[in-house]
Amino acid sequence: MATNRKLGRTTDIRLAMLKGQLTDLILHEKIETTEARAKEVKAMADSIIALAVKEKDNFEMVDAKIYKAKLDSKGNKVTELVKSKNGKEYLKVVKEETTEKRQKDMPSRLNARRKMMTMINKVTDSEGNKIDLTSKLFNEIAPKYEGRVGGYTRIIKAGPRRGDAAEVVILQLV
Repeated sequence: MATNRKLGRTTDIRLAMLKGQLTDLILHEKIETTEARAKEVKAMADSIIALAVKEKDNFEMVDAKIYKAKLDSKGNKVTELVKSKNGKEYLKVVKEETTEKRQKDMPSRLNARRKMMTMINKVTDSEGNKIDLTSKLFNEIAPKYEGRVGGYTRIIKAGPRRGDAAEVVILQLV
């Protein structure tokens, strides 16, 4: 027997809708939807947050060599005049090598990150910058629920929707 609700949609449309709602829930920590959809998203959200809580501290700090463009006082790239083999001159950007500490995921955390990325959409803010929801799950949401075992979301009934009288609920992170 199937355990999930079909919600009156074909499989691909239903999964895309739930993926979008789960993304919105993680991004805004609260969504308003129908009761049946909320129950489906709640199950997905609880599993993804449980995964984040389990793997939140599973990384190591490593030194990484980074080659990046050298910048002047105004923030512009520094260039130098170079001659090519055939005698033509061109401007070449001066690179500098720096070392910085970075987090390196252990294999199980990397697997968890990949699972999360299959369940949520990529998101950009109003300026077009990418928002990394997996790091938000690991760094912001998981520490809040560290001592809790399950029950990371809450469904609050908001009454019938005007028009079709579908039961509207608010799904939020506890």
